[in-house]
Formats: sequence, structure tokens, C-alpha cells
Amino acid sequence: MDNASGDGHDDWSTRHSVFRTARRTAALVNALGTAPDAPTQAEVAAVEAVLREYGESDPLDLTAEDVRAMRSAASSLRAVFAAPDVDTAAHRLNRILAERCGPLRLTAHGGGSPWHPHLDSDDEAPWAEWLLASSCMALTVLVWDRQRPPGGVCASPCCAHVYVAIGGGADRRYCSRRCATRERVASHRRAKRAGAV
Repeated sequence: MDNASGDGHDDWSTRHSVFRTARRTAALVNALGTAPDAPTQAEVAAVEAVLREYGESDPLDLTAEDVRAMRSAASSLRAVFAAPDVDTAAHRLNRILAERCGPLRLTAHGGGSPWHPHLDSDDEAPWAEWLLASSCMALTVLVWDRQRPPGGVCASPCCAHVYVAIGGGADRRYCSRRCATRERVASHRRAKRAGAV
């Protein structure tokens, strides 16, 4: 929905907020997975679905080669989520920024959006470059703002998903309530069996 002035900037800002971009990053890292083989059409479709969910518009024209290259970017981003502390997260982000992102630039995509920062080389950069650059921007702001790692990797041995940690309180350990509940139930059953012996 557009703002009162009718320019659509409030809607654009909501869709491109730091937290939403970080959540999109986690969703894409999870959708891209770690499989080394060539992506299937179903995997390409799954990545396209995440892109659409987070506001990218059709036609996406994502190819298997795009997804393969995005997996490499996702692997680097996964390492940031897996950082055990803020210093490690910052060092990993610094390495990606220095080696794989372009200089900071402002773009309005030809007037189609408000001016905003980009770290990719061009508005028409390949998907993998866009993913890495936009994700690093959001994760960098989260580390800067919160002085904590931007998220983590699910502690469940049955799950390898990454997640964004938002808010204060105890450190989050699981990507979802489902994983947390599954592990709590498994722990309870182990304790019950141990007590019965």
C-alpha cells in the first residue's frame, strides 16, 4: 500500500528494511542448501518462490546456473550466520566485503525506487552478486547496530537452517518453534528412558 503522498516509498522501505533483507537472506541460504550437484528445476522454483515472497517481481528468469552461483554466495553467508561471536561475524563479513562486494554506491533504479545503497557492481548485476551484496549490507548493519552475531545455525541435529536473531533476551538456538519443540521432546524422552534404567 502506498503512503499518503502516493509515492510508494513507505511500502518500498518496509519491503527493503534491514530486518526483512536479513530474513530474506536466511530464507535464501536455507532454500539454496549446500548440495554440490546441479540444481534441479524444483530447486530453481523454490528459490524463485522465496524471491517472490520477499518482493522481487516477475519475470525472474532464474536459471540453474544462477542458482549454482547463488549457492556459492549462500555458503559464504552461512559462515557469517555460523559465527560463534560478534568478532568472528565481523571478520567474516569484512572478508566478503573486501573480496566479493563492490564499492558502496547509491541507486534509484532509474527512478523506480527511492535512493538507497548497493554494494553490487550494477543494477543489472548477476543474481549471486546481488544476493551477496544486499545480504552483506543488511548483516553488516545488524552487527553494527546490535553488536552481536546477526543470527545462527539451528542447534537441532536434524536441521541445518540458519535464522536471524532479533530482539534481546536469551540467545536463540533453534530456527523455529518446531525444531525447539522437537528437541525438547527428544530430551524429555531421553531423560525418561535414563530414569527407567
